[in-house]
Amino acid sequence: MPGTTIGTVSHAPLALTIPLAAVLLVLALPSAITARRGWDGTLDRKGRLGLHTPAAVTSEKAFALANRVAAPLVGGAAAVGALCAVLLLALPIGVPGAIVVAALGLAGVFGQLFVASSMGERAAVTVPRPARKPEPGTTCCGGCGCGDGG
Repeated sequence: MPGTTIGTVSHAPLALTIPLAAVLLVLALPSAITARRGWDGTLDRKGRLGLHTPAAVTSEKAFALANRVAAPLVGGAAAVGALCAVLLLALPIGVPGAIVVAALGLAGVFGQLFVASSMGERAAVTVPRPARKPEPGTTCCGGCGCGDGG
C-alpha cells in the first residue's frame, strides 16, 4: 500500500544471544539431570547434585524423599531454561527483547529451583531422624546412667 512503511526488526547480535543462551543451558542441563535422577532415586547424598538442605542430608531416606518431591519443579526449571535459550537463538528479536527473554528465563529457573528446595526441605523434615550411635568406648548413649544400672 502506498504511504505505509513496514518497520524492520533489528536482530540482537549473536555476540549477545549466544552467551545468554549458553548461561541458560548451563543451568538447564544439570537441572534436567538432577530432576531425572531425583525422580528415579539414584542421586548420591555425597555427590554434588541434588537437594542438600539440613533436613535432607540427615539420612538416605530423607535425601531420596526431598529430591523426589523437588524433581518435578527442578525439571520445570530445566525446561524453562532450555526453552528460553532456544527462543533467544530462534526469534528475530532486538537487544531489549533478548535481554527480557534472558531475564525472564533466569527468574523462572531460579524461582522454580527455590520453590523446589523449599518443598523438598519440608518433605525431608517429615522423615524421622535416625538414632544416634553411641560413641566408641562408652557403654551407653551417654549421661543417662542406663548402662550402669541406674
